[in-house]
Amino acid sequence: MTPVSICDLKRAAGGGRVEGAVHCQVESISKKETREQKPYWELVVADAEGKLTLRAWNDSPNYALCASLVKGSFLEITGEFVLNPPYGLDAKKWNCRSLGGEERDLLLRGPAALREKQDADYQFLREAVSTMGDPRLRALCEAFLEEYGERFRRTGAARNYHHSRRGGLVEHTAQMMRAAQAVAAVYPRLNRDLLLAGVLFHDSGKLWENAYPENGFIMPFDERGELAGHIMIGMELVNRMWRKASEAHGQAWAAFRPPSEDVRLHLLHLIAAHHGSKEFGSPVDPKTPEAFALNHIDNLDAKLEMVFAAYETALPIAPRIFERTRPLPGNLVEPLPPLFPEGVQGGQ
Repeated sequence: MTPVSICDLKRAAGGGRVEGAVHCQVESISKKETREQKPYWELVVADAEGKLTLRAWNDSPNYALCASLVKGSFLEITGEFVLNPPYGLDAKKWNCRSLGGEERDLLLRGPAALREKQDADYQFLREAVSTMGDPRLRALCEAFLEEYGERFRRTGAARNYHHSRRGGLVEHTAQMMRAAQAVAAVYPRLNRDLLLAGVLFHDSGKLWENAYPENGFIMPFDERGELAGHIMIGMELVNRMWRKASEAHGQAWAAFRPPSEDVRLHLLHLIAAHHGSKEFGSPVDPKTPEAFALNHIDNLDAKLEMVFAAYETALPIAPRIFERTRPLPGNLVEPLPPLFPEGVQGGQ
């Protein structure tokens, strides 16, 4: 049986039960008990795009097998899968084996389509940075990509919900950058260079909070991320890199207007305020046009990513209505397709 990604398996199971195989890494393995105090194993596995939770009950052949599994090991899991609301994808019958070295290396590279998309997104970010007119912001952004590019490319935008996969932060940032370019064109009073720099750096602290290791799909918890959080880490990063750039270019920068210190403070404000309010974790509310724009661009991309992903896996509960997928606020309704010319079906 040819293995597919976990996301592809979820899509295939949207129409009912499906047999399939996935290559994955063990994220966690824990022994639990039901309400009736019957023991079972809960196994969470991950690949480049998604996660899957499996359970082995005490009367299952896999119950004894799970006792020998180790976090971080690589497996092939085959079985019969079904979408089981509200728990998501579930396996009724499954078996597993360890992956060989070549299979593991292929899995770590991720699906070809995902690799191609993330490579294109990263290249787009580099090109967008090169268009900045302010040499201070351009130098800062180029230095960030040069020093932290590899770590950036294996960082998730979140632990759950949106772009929560290896390289997801690059996808999220690139899409935000496209939106920021469009918004800046519509609202020319916005400082375009500042807004683009804010997009690149707004989640830069997640390079510690949400980074994946070089050889796996298990996002570890980081003490710096736990104690400080990505907003504070991002502000600290920008301050450190700004000081370094100032030492190299300070004499030339001294002649620029607005003053370099004002540019630094406004960029820090974008990072600090990008969650939109203190209620959602920002230490300050947005107080500049670019800060308001950044907050809405960030929220828009995160929400639409969750909506589009939900359509692929949510079960229908009525004609053109799908069950709620958390954290979205309610049931989804099938979107309205664009108008096709009269007599043309499906745009053909």
